Amino acid sequence: MDSESGSPARPVAIAAGRISSRGQLLRLIWALSWPVIVTFSLESVVGLVDMLMVGRLGAVAVAGVGVGMQILSAVSAALFAVGTGTLALVARNIGAGRKSEAETALYQSLLAVAILAALTALPVILWTPFAVRAFGVEEAVVGSGSAYTRWLLLGVPADAVVFVAALGLRGAGDMRTPLIVGAIVGALNVVGNYALIFGHFGCPALGVRGAAIASALSFAAGAALILVLLARGGLALQLPRRERWPRVDVIVRILRVGYPAAIEHILMQLGFFLYILFASAYGTSAVAAYFIGVRILALSFLPGFGFSAAASTLVGQNLGAGSPEQAERSGWESNRLAVYLMSGAGIAIFAAARPIARLFVDDPQVVADAVSFIRVLAAAQPLMAVDFTLTGALRGAGDTRFPLLAVLLGFYGCRLGFAYAVTAWLEWGVFWLWIALLGDYLTRSILKAYRFQSGRWKHIQV
Repeated sequence: MDSESGSPARPVAIAAGRISSRGQLLRLIWALSWPVIVTFSLESVVGLVDMLMVGRLGAVAVAGVGVGMQILSAVSAALFAVGTGTLALVARNIGAGRKSEAETALYQSLLAVAILAALTALPVILWTPFAVRAFGVEEAVVGSGSAYTRWLLLGVPADAVVFVAALGLRGAGDMRTPLIVGAIVGALNVVGNYALIFGHFGCPALGVRGAAIASALSFAAGAALILVLLARGGLALQLPRRERWPRVDVIVRILRVGYPAAIEHILMQLGFFLYILFASAYGTSAVAAYFIGVRILALSFLPGFGFSAAASTLVGQNLGAGSPEQAERSGWESNRLAVYLMSGAGIAIFAAARPIARLFVDDPQVVADAVSFIRVLAAAQPLMAVDFTLTGALRGAGDTRFPLLAVLLGFYGCRLGFAYAVTAWLEWGVFWLWIALLGDYLTRSILKAYRFQSGRWKHIQV
């Protein structure tokens, strides 16, 4: 893919000195970013449609599905360990002109993540009600959440394959193939939701179970499609024809780079769990409002995902090509564009908070709590832009440990510390619980900007 056409037929190899002007760099960043933004936009729209459909079943169903999604995120830690290592290794090898080594890294990553995802999901499937009940929700929510979660987790191995394959392709500069696969998966998911939640097209009306089954089936279809595309050739990367068995040396190298990202993800999910416990002190309406707000959040930071991916690719490939100065320029320019776009999105979300909340549910208390949460999220958008984009830049360089430290200080020190004070000591309203997010993102954005400015990530070996 070059900076003009964006064709995925070959990898982007960013040779040192190739980018001669800021305008050329900005065009390249945008060419890498927009397919990722569209990909995650489609995923977020599918999530919104899913929640809108489930919302017709009531607040209990919304809370149950929200808890199920949190459990899915926790189970997905293996994806982040393997995926982060895959992206860093693929980008470095492509930048250095070692395409065969990049393909080997991708293949070994796919083997590892499928096995790890299955092993991680199995015990949670067996003890799903205990996992849902741990969120401190009402017993009615335990029933709907368990039904949703158990079926959803069956699709985790397939989802893991799609996730890691997409990251590998993005590390090679192919942003469009993941977009195409994601669009197909999303379309299948929406149609499956409509059919299985409400009982259309001759299907039974399965409620929240139908939403989970539709997601699992769409994951399986996406995994099959992306593996076929990688096997037949013609993309930026191809599955090696002579590779068959796991190679411990390659997998260990991938995990050595990626394991801090997995720990970070686990800590984030544990933090979300604790945050939901604080929200549950205000009742089911606050829990439902939180999950509605999370759906809006998924839309609001879409530019952050796109520019984070661009920063990861450009930083990793430029380091592989021996151009650390160009890598640094790419990271800062990606960050600047993300701040501009996400700040604009924050203004729009703040103004439309109440109509957005009413799309999901008509319960007045849930709407009121959701409006306050959405407006806090809107105010946090510039900080989120810095957090997302510079995390991508650091991970593209293989610097995965510092973002873990930032999460410990920001999420646990600021967000959860303030949330505990609000609920246990001060007994303030739920709005102040939402305000804890601002301190979290402010801390993380300052720390990551400092780390990227220091340049220490330029000397990390992957």
